[in-house]
Formats: sequence, C-alpha cells, structure tokens
Amino acid sequence: MNFNTALLHGVSQADKNGATIEPIYQVSAFGFETAEKLEKVFNNRASGFAYTRISNPTVESFERKISALEKGIGSVACSSGMAAVTMSLLNILEAGDEIIAGSSLFGGTIDLFGDLLAFGIKTKFVNNVTAEEVEPLINDNTKAVFAELIGNPRLDVVDLKSVSELVHSKGVPFVVDSTTATPYLINPFDYGADIVVHSSSKYINGSGNSISGIIIDSGNFKWDTARYKVLEEYKKYGKFAYIAKLRNGIWRNVGCCLAPMNAFLNSIGLETLGLRMERLCNNALRLSEYFEMVDGIDVNYPALKSSKYYDLVQKQFGGKGGAILTIQTGSKESAFKLINNLKFAINATNIGDIRTLVIHPASTIYAHSTEQQKINAGVFEDTIRISVGIEDLIDDFSQALYYI
Repeated sequence: MNFNTALLHGVSQADKNGATIEPIYQVSAFGFETAEKLEKVFNNRASGFAYTRISNPTVESFERKISALEKGIGSVACSSGMAAVTMSLLNILEAGDEIIAGSSLFGGTIDLFGDLLAFGIKTKFVNNVTAEEVEPLINDNTKAVFAELIGNPRLDVVDLKSVSELVHSKGVPFVVDSTTATPYLINPFDYGADIVVHSSSKYINGSGNSISGIIIDSGNFKWDTARYKVLEEYKKYGKFAYIAKLRNGIWRNVGCCLAPMNAFLNSIGLETLGLRMERLCNNALRLSEYFEMVDGIDVNYPALKSSKYYDLVQKQFGGKGGAILTIQTGSKESAFKLINNLKFAINATNIGDIRTLVIHPASTIYAHSTEQQKINAGVFEDTIRISVGIEDLIDDFSQALYYI
C-alpha cells in the first residue's frame, strides 16, 4: 500500500457495527458482568477496557494507526505533545541520570529539561546533534539522547543513521521528536531511532482543534536492565518492556491520558496527512524560493539548495523539507510590521495547521529562554517563524513587505 492507502486501510476497524472509523467512546468507565473478569482486566490477564485513564477504544484505535504508520510495536497517546516528551524520558530515567539533547529545541522542551533538574536529572546540550558532538558527552550516567529531527525553529536536520549507530554502540537509546517531519517524510525507526514522539496536535491532527501527543516504541533497543534498573520488573515482556512499563507505570499514574474526543479528531485528521503534507511542503518550498529573491530578507528552509542540509534532506526525506520556514527581517520592529500587515496569515502560536500561521518566537514561545538559548535555537529579535498552510500566500507576504 502507498502512504495514502495505508492511512485508510492499514489498520482494520474493529467496530462491531461496521463504522468506517472508530466511534467516540466518551465514557469514564466500562461495566463488566462479573467481578472475576474485571479482576483479570485490571491485572493484565485479559483484554478489555475498565477506565478511560488507563485505556479507551477510541484512543486505542488512534494508537494502533500511529503504531502501524511508524512501523512500531506499540504506542501510548498522551494529553499533549509536552506530556509525550516528558513521559518518553521519565519512563527510563531516575535521579542521577543524564540526557544529551540538541540545543535547537522547542522552547517548552528546553523549559522541561530545566524542570527535570529538581528531580536530579541533568541535561547536557550540544549545539548540533551529530555523532562528533554527542560522543564526548556520553558517560555512565547518560541514559538517553534526545533530538528534534527537524529543529523548531532553527530547522537543523539530524542525520539519524550516524547518531543512532554511535549511541547504540554506547548502550544508549535514541529518542526522536519527529513532529515537524511526520511519518509522511520519514519513518525514523528505519534509520535507527528507538523511540519516536509526536505532538499530534500539529500535522497529524492538521486542523488545530485538539491538543495531544503520542509515544511510539520501535521494540528494537536491547534494554540492559543492569543499566536501566527501572525496567527490571518488565524484562519478562521482552521487546515490549519499554511500552509495558510506560502503560503500567508512570504514564498511567501521572494520568496524562488522551481524551476520546481528541483521539477521534486526530484519527480523522490522520486520514488526510499525506495529501496535506504534499501541499504544505510544496508551498513552503515555493515561499522560501520567493523570499530568496527579496532584498533584506534572510530565509531558512532545509530543502533550499542554498541550505547546508539540502543533501541530507534529499537522502532522508526524499527532497521534502517540511512545512516550516523562518525569515529574518533586519529588526524586531520590521518583523512586527510584517506580521501586523499580513491579511490572511494568522499570528498564532501553533504549527501544523492547514492555515498559514506566523509568530515572532523571541517575544512569545522563547520568552522564558536565555539569550544564549535563543541563539542556539536560531531565534533572533528579527526572526519570524512561518508554519505554511495549504493556501498560496506569496501575494499576502509580498504586500506586507511594503510596510517594512
């Protein structure tokens, strides 16, 4: 099956009434005929649904679709993308452990790593997630390497194969946030990633109507329980150890479950992911090429021939660079003027919508970051991040440029 066919037919529907999409089970709890059956479900000795915080048919349907799409052995959906990032790491970490991460991360993820210090978990940042920069920082306390596949908003691209080969040789898993790439551009497990995270609020949903996240396990990493003691009691599950602990441990106990309605809306959005991403990537390239011809504007987009990531984009993503680009206008004042004079692009803090969204990152999503953190993330006072939609808005940006 090609990508779009797999979206619709890759996972069979289990609805007993023949619905073409799993219906919304908007309930808190599920009744059982006998106490014995409920006991078995609660103790993982029988399949079934007892309480929506733990599992729900609508949510499970969404999880199965993402697992199949990403070629994983299982998925766990979360209430937000940030919840997914948090749970993916805390599932294997404890006090004294260290993470190695790229410095060009989404501002909320940077803030999260700061919060983890209170729990005794330290993060070491590298300017670029490359084998050369990561290797010197790995020690006995290193328990995960984390990266955004296409950095948001610096738009740096990680060479998954080279980094995964290095970290695996050190016995460390590679956790990849693939939100901005999406399964349409790449399946990170094919290149060595071990755990993939998506903020499914973004491109998977596509319409900006639901906050959600999801964690997918490849099942390929060989967990050394002497090193990852928190997985000791789950090693009996073999390749499912990580996902079994996640579902039965911290994710379940923290309670960051996905609402059934949001899972339903995500499943609907997922069906058009291929069609949308084709249009979004094409629009982003055309808009980037337009900005290259505008005096006084510096444009950053990884699929441009002028980008240092162009060759890697061809190799990993088949030439498509995603749907985000950034421009530098020369000053904060000019950036604000351009944003304020756009007629159709919306000034909003999101990405992955079918609508074109623009934002000034330095004064908004990186407001809590230090100046050095902003520089590392590719955020400057004159930077505008553009999340390209399905519209053709070159004329809109053209007219707005007259005001700066």
